[in-house]
Amino acid sequence: MADPNTVDPIHQFAIYDIFTLGDTGISFSNSSLFMVLTVGTIAAWLLLSTAGRKIIPNRAQAASEMLYEFVANMVRGAAGTEGMKFFPFVFSLFMFVLVANYFGMVPYFFTVTSHIIVTFALAMLVMVVVIGYGFARHGVKFLKLFVPAGVPGYVLPIVVPIEVISFLSRPVSLSVRLFGNMLAGHITLKVFAGFVVTLGSLGFLGVLGAVLPLIMAVALTALEFMVSTVQAYVFAVLASMYLNDAVHPSH
Repeated sequence: MADPNTVDPIHQFAIYDIFTLGDTGISFSNSSLFMVLTVGTIAAWLLLSTAGRKIIPNRAQAASEMLYEFVANMVRGAAGTEGMKFFPFVFSLFMFVLVANYFGMVPYFFTVTSHIIVTFALAMLVMVVVIGYGFARHGVKFLKLFVPAGVPGYVLPIVVPIEVISFLSRPVSLSVRLFGNMLAGHITLKVFAGFVVTLGSLGFLGVLGAVLPLIMAVALTALEFMVSTVQAYVFAVLASMYLNDAVHPSH
């Protein structure tokens, strides 16, 4: 009989403590472990791939340079040249989400971006930077962000609250989009994989019946890799667009 944890699509999202520091309430969970592994993997890859800095780059250096240029062009396109001061921040977000998503595709690994608390924390970090820089750079003029140019004064009592609500909903939409896509994709993939395991344990006819779910599981795996990449891009490009509001609040 198959292990219930093998076919349970929700079990993969369970957070458990690896160790706890006495009675302090401070613990290190599997989610914490994979966040550390994500950051460590990114740092190790970038340091090792760019250590030589060859004029004719090898494959690792070329891949790192392509990622650098990809994110740099994204930031310039969304926030202009002045927005490049946020490049290290956006690049860090992009790489963290991308690698965390890819880690989630490895069997028995943990997907930290499938938890709303993680994605919401990242989204709130973006909004704190936007608001903090906006007021530090422009002062109260940052509030022009909520007053679209060219709108008649008599319409402002309606438009301004809509703009404020739209602004406040940004971290929710930004976090739910990433969380929802990763959660739904992994559940669907686990369900089809569970069908394969269950049917495969029923004998010859079950193995034949497992062929279609197996094909679907393989196709969904490829789709999930694409979704993982797209979601990292979407998160980073939206963060760049929000940061553009901090740089140019009157636009």
